Amino acid sequence: MAAAEPFRTVAFKLSALGYAVSKGFKEILEPFELHPREFAVLRAVSVEDGQAQQALGDRLQIPRSRMVSIVDELETRGFVERRPNPADRRVREIHVTAAGRKVIEQAFAQALAYERRVTAPLSAAEREELFELLDRLSSGLGLAGAHPALHDAEHAD
Repeated sequence: MAAAEPFRTVAFKLSALGYAVSKGFKEILEPFELHPREFAVLRAVSVEDGQAQQALGDRLQIPRSRMVSIVDELETRGFVERRPNPADRRVREIHVTAAGRKVIEQAFAQALAYERRVTAPLSAAEREELFELLDRLSSGLGLAGAHPALHDAEHAD
């Protein structure tokens, strides 16, 4: 590595891109008053309504205490509701409400538009290749499930 370019590393570039993309994603969610962690959970519930809260948290790799607080917030805002499972009343199922469906559809449309802006300089083949390379890096770091910030206590904002 040349001394004139001390930060020309993949890790530094990914860090800079991650920061910029994360900041931009938060900004596109601001009009919906959603935090990215709420978006992730609401999107997952909207795709498969009626999931058990614990199973959803496990699938997204969100610790139970964090999952409870996210669902509490979404429920307070009227976006989801908890219902007892008819077969096991100890299990709470998460259902998206009409208000939740409306907000996630609008927010998801903005997220897709943001994705297109971020990847605009790439062809479809380049986007797919980049995704595959990033997926390999993610696997190498042991990342799976939801965004690591969902279970990282440092990102509780």
